Amino acid sequence: MPKPIETPSRAELIDHLVRTRIAGQVATPRENNLSHYRKLANGDRHYWLGLELGDRWTDEQDVLAVMAERCGVVDDPEFRYGQDTIDPELTVAGLDRMAARLRKAALDRQSVLFATGHPGGLLDVHRATAAALRAAGCEIVVIPRGLTADEGSVWQFADVAVLERGATLWHTHSPEPMAAILDGLMAENRPQPDLVVADHGWAGCAAQRGLDAVGYADCNDPALFIGEAEGTLQVTIPLDDHVRDPRFYDPMVAYLLDAAGLQGA
Repeated sequence: MPKPIETPSRAELIDHLVRTRIAGQVATPRENNLSHYRKLANGDRHYWLGLELGDRWTDEQDVLAVMAERCGVVDDPEFRYGQDTIDPELTVAGLDRMAARLRKAALDRQSVLFATGHPGGLLDVHRATAAALRAAGCEIVVIPRGLTADEGSVWQFADVAVLERGATLWHTHSPEPMAAILDGLMAENRPQPDLVVADHGWAGCAAQRGLDAVGYADCNDPALFIGEAEGTLQVTIPLDDHVRDPRFYDPMVAYLLDAAGLQGA
């Protein structure tokens, strides 16, 4: 059996996030961030991640201002090239907000759906959270069989909904796989989840449909931060969503579950 990860203090976690580049000086180039902010502002729905932003975010500088406030990217619009940043204090603050929502889910024994468009980085983060909530008495939603979206199959691996193509778990920003799940539940006359824990378009789609949704987002994915700013998404946690070793997220998960009162549940 692997040795359990010790729960870090807040200061220890911040140090770990910076050392592993989950936050702090992250790998995402500034020019990539600004390109995505511009495309969102220009109405490219690929960057809306399932949210309906209308004509409220047509100024790239407004998007940058939200990202500086809620993610911690450099707020200087003249900074065009180089490495960008994620504020680790904002990452931990987001974990604390998510922990409060997970605690409510556990206390009320709610139904929770987990999904990821970033299986290479975040699959085990979601899996561990799902296991802790199940142990606390929550229902982990089982998705309908036979779902398809975006020329792939939507299925569940270790309690987490993913998109599969050609025997490979697929990295996707699309909201369509989540739409397939929610429509499939409705077709089976099953209730919608009380809570969705996800990322990318999986989180955005669920939030846009009025479900309680919390999620993770990188500094080049501004839509979920805008969703939280507008009150559509309950929590968005800023982090690099694909660091070189997924085990780097383990102390973060330990902190999250401890803050939610789910360690040892």
